[in-house]
Amino acid sequence: MAMIDPRTEIKEFLSSRRARITPERAGLPAYGGNRRVKGLRREEVALLAGVSVDYYVRMERGSLAGASDGVLDALAAALQLDEAERDHLFHLARQSRSPGGPRRRRPAVTVRPALQQVLAAITDAPAWICNGRYDVLAMNHLADALFSPVLADPRRPANTARFVYLDPEAASTFFVDYDRIAGDVAAKLRMEAGRYPHDEQLIALVGELSTRSELFRQRWASQDVRLHRSGRKRLHHPVVGRLDLDVESMELPADSGLHLTVYTAPTGTATADGLALLTSWAASQDKLVR
Repeated sequence: MAMIDPRTEIKEFLSSRRARITPERAGLPAYGGNRRVKGLRREEVALLAGVSVDYYVRMERGSLAGASDGVLDALAAALQLDEAERDHLFHLARQSRSPGGPRRRRPAVTVRPALQQVLAAITDAPAWICNGRYDVLAMNHLADALFSPVLADPRRPANTARFVYLDPEAASTFFVDYDRIAGDVAAKLRMEAGRYPHDEQLIALVGELSTRSELFRQRWASQDVRLHRSGRKRLHHPVVGRLDLDVESMELPADSGLHLTVYTAPTGTATADGLALLTSWAASQDKLVR
């Protein structure tokens, strides 16, 4: 497969978002007790978005080529899309408008020396740089120690999505909130697919995960999308134990598709003590290697 088909993506995304909204939630009267469809009917979405039924049907069949930004905004409001879902809709629309035309700049595949220096300068917190495919492209010393289970796979670059879905026993031990993490990984890969449907490495990764993981197939089929943002990650490290980390993920504007992620903990907490212990352990490992 040379690319992810935008028409199929549009059709499945819109129909899945429509299916989750009841007339009551949309503020519409629900006439009759025996509705054939789950969620809203197409004509109800068209009414809420202020477009004709025929026009909405064409959109849900995979054509957003003629949809203006105003129409897309109205459709996003009608389907009660969140920020990530709205962004995804607009990415799909851009691909629909020029499927064979100019493509978005491909994600960067290497990390500039200046960014390597930034990572090295962050000495008290684990930090790494990944792309939207979850390839780990660069990390500082503490991240290398923190994510040692992820890095156990000899393939490089290490890939968090492969770890989560293809080594579920190790991943469910390492990630305390494994089920949530698995959902987030699939949703962020889906977001990436909307941005870069021609990315051959992304297509190959999705194909590999779909072939080898039933859980991934289920999560991928949900059509959920997520943005890389801040949050909380709870880990069980094999050496220092439980760590409840605050996560900040920042897109790097000068490096297309790359994200700098930093893991911290408030001073005086058990997790801060755990990070200090991790630092000592990493230093001792270095001495053993030497």
